[in-house]
Amino acid sequence: MITLYDAPRCPYCARVRIVLAEKGVEVDVVEVDLSDRPAWIYEKNPTGRVPVVEEGEGRPLPESAVIMEFLEERYPDPPLLPADPADRGAVRLRIFRDHDLTDPYYAVRRGETGSAEQLDAALARFDSLLGEQAYLGGAEYGLADIALVPWFLRARDMLGVDLDGFPAVADWLARLEERPAIAAEVGIVAAL
Repeated sequence: MITLYDAPRCPYCARVRIVLAEKGVEVDVVEVDLSDRPAWIYEKNPTGRVPVVEEGEGRPLPESAVIMEFLEERYPDPPLLPADPADRGAVRLRIFRDHDLTDPYYAVRRGETGSAEQLDAALARFDSLLGEQAYLGGAEYGLADIALVPWFLRARDMLGVDLDGFPAVADWLARLEERPAIAAEVGIVAAL
């Protein structure tokens, strides 16, 4: 059984929760209070950050992008990466460059001057991409969508970012919210 060291408010943890749900993996969740991190979490991850997963007596594995890849390899059905190596590389690149969205998101959260414009510019780039293809990774839903959707949901539902000016992003989110794993995350965000 997989143990997930989790924090509901953490979008990086959301990535892992969504992959686990999409794969139908039974999981034991240990919630970590990020405002009062227990000393033992540093034994699981020297940085003290979540998410961390452990399988049985295996070694703890931190970092959401690494965990998503691990889960994709460990539980290959349903596949969340494309079959074509070049397409898989493009998905990995999109995940690697998540800062294109996360940096302006966190700047808005911190109330930095000009951050709303930076986030709007990032949303416009994603809107353009999603106007050309159905999902962030191409024609099929997968890890690229899972990797970024937590920030889109939090921007919309927690920061009050209006997505009306980004119709392709709004349509993409609506499609994703039909998936039980994403709908569950919407519920978690609503409860924060």
